[in-house]
Amino acid sequence: MSSDKSPPEAQLKLEWVYGYRGHQCRQNLFYLTKNEIVYFVAGVAIVMNLKQHTQRFFMGHTDDIISLVVHPSMKVVATGQVGKEHPTICIWNVQTMETMAILKDQHKKGVCGLSFSRDGKLLASVGLEDAHNVVVWNWQKGQAIASCAGHSDRIFDVQFNPHDDSIVTAGVKHLKFWSLSGNTLTGKKAPFTGGETQTCLSVAFGEGGAVYAGALNGDVYKWQGDKMVGAIPQAHAGAVFALFACPEGFASGDKEGVVRLWDPEFKPIASVNVSKEIAGASIRSVCWLADRVIVGTRDSEIVEIAIATKKHRLVSQGHASGELWGLATHPRKGVFCTASDDMTVRLWDTGTNECMVSKRLRVEARSVAFAASGAHLAVGCMDGSVRVLQTKDLHETAKVKAREKMIGELKYSPDGDFLAAGSNDGFVDVFDARSDYKHVGQCAVGALVVHLDWSEDGKFVQVNTGDFQLRYFSMPKGKEVPAADIKRAKWATWTSVLGGEVEGIWGKYAQKDDVNATHTCRDVLVCGDDFGRVKLLRFPSPRPGAKARAYRGHSAHVTCTRFTHDHLRVITTGGADQSVFQWVYLPEGGQPVDGLNGELVDEESDSDLSDVEEWDSDIEAEMNIDYEREIGREELADLKEERKKERVLAEKRGENVASSGDDVRSKAPKDGLRLEFVHGYRGFDTRNNIYYTASGEIAYHAAGVGIVYDPRNHTQRFYLGHTDDILCLDMHPSQTIVATGQIGKQPSVHVWDTDKCEVISILKGTHTRGICCADFSPDGKRLCTVGVDDDHTIAIWNWKKGEMLANVKGHKDKIFVAKWNHYADNQLISAGIKHIKFWTVAGGGLTSKRGTFGDVGKLDTMLCVEYNEDGDAFSGCQNGLVYRWNDNVLVSTVEAHKGPVFGIHQCEGGFATGGKDGVIRLWDHKFKPISQVTVELDTVKVPCIRAVCWIKGRLVAGTKTGQIVEVGQKTGKTNVLVESHAEGQLWGLDTHPSKDMFVTCSDDLTLRVWDLRHEKLVNFKPLKKAARCCGFSPDGKFVAVGYVDGSFAVLDGKTLKEVAKWHHRKEAISDIKFSPNGK
Repeated sequence: MSSDKSPPEAQLKLEWVYGYRGHQCRQNLFYLTKNEIVYFVAGVAIVMNLKQHTQRFFMGHTDDIISLVVHPSMKVVATGQVGKEHPTICIWNVQTMETMAILKDQHKKGVCGLSFSRDGKLLASVGLEDAHNVVVWNWQKGQAIASCAGHSDRIFDVQFNPHDDSIVTAGVKHLKFWSLSGNTLTGKKAPFTGGETQTCLSVAFGEGGAVYAGALNGDVYKWQGDKMVGAIPQAHAGAVFALFACPEGFASGDKEGVVRLWDPEFKPIASVNVSKEIAGASIRSVCWLADRVIVGTRDSEIVEIAIATKKHRLVSQGHASGELWGLATHPRKGVFCTASDDMTVRLWDTGTNECMVSKRLRVEARSVAFAASGAHLAVGCMDGSVRVLQTKDLHETAKVKAREKMIGELKYSPDGDFLAAGSNDGFVDVFDARSDYKHVGQCAVGALVVHLDWSEDGKFVQVNTGDFQLRYFSMPKGKEVPAADIKRAKWATWTSVLGGEVEGIWGKYAQKDDVNATHTCRDVLVCGDDFGRVKLLRFPSPRPGAKARAYRGHSAHVTCTRFTHDHLRVITTGGADQSVFQWVYLPEGGQPVDGLNGELVDEESDSDLSDVEEWDSDIEAEMNIDYEREIGREELADLKEERKKERVLAEKRGENVASSGDDVRSKAPKDGLRLEFVHGYRGFDTRNNIYYTASGEIAYHAAGVGIVYDPRNHTQRFYLGHTDDILCLDMHPSQTIVATGQIGKQPSVHVWDTDKCEVISILKGTHTRGICCADFSPDGKRLCTVGVDDDHTIAIWNWKKGEMLANVKGHKDKIFVAKWNHYADNQLISAGIKHIKFWTVAGGGLTSKRGTFGDVGKLDTMLCVEYNEDGDAFSGCQNGLVYRWNDNVLVSTVEAHKGPVFGIHQCEGGFATGGKDGVIRLWDHKFKPISQVTVELDTVKVPCIRAVCWIKGRLVAGTKTGQIVEVGQKTGKTNVLVESHAEGQLWGLDTHPSKDMFVTCSDDLTLRVWDLRHEKLVNFKPLKKAARCCGFSPDGKFVAVGYVDGSFAVLDGKTLKEVAKWHHRKEAISDIKFSPNGK
């Protein structure tokens, strides 16, 4: 059994989606042109070409779509989805199917209504939150310009008036007129004269801005301005769910299945009863274009009506209410069968994508199976019965009552002689298909039956139970067989989610009911899970957490997955979304999937594609850093202020506050401190955080301090606005402004000027734990930041206004770098642990494409990114290579360093890179080598370069161990500007008794002596173990050092050679001092 955990080379490409969402929606089906319509089902928006019988798909949503509107240009569509916290609105191009804007953070639960203004610049939306908010957007900028509570009851429709850009909303017992003034929406209830207020379901506009509203009682009401001026009583016999205005007049549709056409004065023209052709049809959407009307029904039918002849053409069908679980593919033809809670069984043709025949049962259906010949099929029902139907016409030929509870699984034996039916009663019943389905055996399972498979010889079945057991039974009597007795059995099918062969389908944190279905084709397995994903894995897949190619589109749990008989396609069903997806199966060696209808690899696949190198030790250590703060400095300041207020109140009450143990100080001391110099640079978990300013100074950070260093005078200026450790720094294109991001429960980004070190802007409210990278846009107007939260959120800011313009979940694994494309205003890259993503800013959101490696290089951890003047991107990798990208495709690799490439910088001269090998390399704009310098330091054997900056012949670099060095481009000479301790904690400190010197020791295994007057390191000693304290003797001739292992030593004060040592304790020596006489 293979232990290969890499994903298969095989891919899926979405070919056809069967279904249309008519339930709980209205007015969501439109003509784009005479030959194209747009609609949605599940999480997919669909553009169907009626003439060519093709579909295009927009896959940008993450949950059920419930609203849709077409832009006045007919080239753009907006769709809104459900979602508990932040449901999104996507605006997309109907030709390219690419996202143009993403709008979010204004609604909760879902977006149930959408409407464009007459010029197409504004978009109105209505949400499902309790207040049913009405929001108006500048959608191209992704900004909400006005928002207001809509109504306490449900709103069913929202429409811009095309004559004056006012807004009308309709809903339960109300109709409202809205006016937009600046950023304020003002609403006014529409009067219902001469009767009670009606529930309005649909809205359309006539000549002169007249408002027509279709009501629950079948009437259509008319307003002119804010006055009700008339009504069309009994325009329909039932609720008017759909109303559409066009140059020819109006189209309306009702609950009883009647479509009516009206002239511009709302005088009747024609009436068509769709329910005569489709029993029980209830109209949910109508659209009238020239001589045709397209109609959507509650039960998922799309019907086109020719007005002149009133003839119907069924364009699309799907399942409706309840859930869809039953799926089986024909053993010999391109046909499959579905069975649903809507009490229908349907046969579909994979070639024509049409429903060949359907049958309505009187009971919900949950499972289906074809006989080996394909001539008949069995349907398992909710009432415990099994119905046997002829395939050609679905005529019922037999019915058996197997159990009282649902038949959730059934399969014929390979020879077609027997049918095994598994029920929620805990039995598998066996029927003889040759003898009128006589009951011939049963397997006492004891738990509900989830899946079952026959062996190739028909002697055994394996049963997957609801209590997560895999059990085996002999056929047809049903005697249980030990697993050891059937080791050599070969299975005719594999649909079980349990067993050694499919351990790989279970992720690290997966629950045993997360995966609902599997099916195999030679050495590939397709499975569906509770999160709407369809996955391809290798088969067998015996190791847990195998890598998969995963595809989205279903908005609910994927209930069944099946290969077709010829292995050319995969069919999948969605439970609550009631949709059927037909995928083209591209086996190994198949052509790459295009970006239009294709591979929707989720993050499991994106980060786990295969052959990833072993972790570098530095990267592994960085991955394990925990930035969580139990209490941040900001919270501590708040607590102190609260304590202060409590103390004041206590004093007013006459209480003795000092007796509580508080050290009450009435006044601060007169003396103060002024920061003079910081010996430090944070390099152990950062990269590309050193830059030259416009004046030739150097900006970087240490601890919670932003530092501007003047190398000519060896002086520093400080930005002290942060409240915790700074994790990242970026330089504005002007080279006079810096952005720094910090650690914290609610971390902030500070934008400050390098001359006065004064704050310009503070950004907060999006990230948690910390902000690990920041990058200014090429024009300097926007700032991209990345958090260290679980989703590694990416945020785009207008930093001057302090406005967040867009945000998105970046990746499940750590992101090390985000970089704007200097030559494409709305594009950027994020890269990190085993991934690289290419992003496009779209309104209030971002869309992404993952990097495509092909045969050019292996997926690796990316640490740094830059662009050249051609717009190509270059990413530095853990493996020492630099990858070159054109768009999102890897086109070449360059051997750059021996070990990880941590830093890269682009300038007029080309590129500079720095690696763990201690080498800085210079390259031209085509990434051809120019020169290289090996950085040599007295304090570190091989300094790991974490940051580089190359401008006008000057080259500065930062190291993991805390040094900042300037390197001569021509001479290669290294000049150390700043020294410091490295990673670990620094506790040991003492000042010299008579000289301007001090000594420090640290967990980084070093002891250092510093010159206070000249602010530089004057002596250094490597230690064999971490040190926690140190102290000079009274005469300064010796230095004592206390170690973490309980030992201590005395060193010569000049040479730092050890003169004595002791080891008396087991715990760390936390403090050490000589006696006043030095003895």
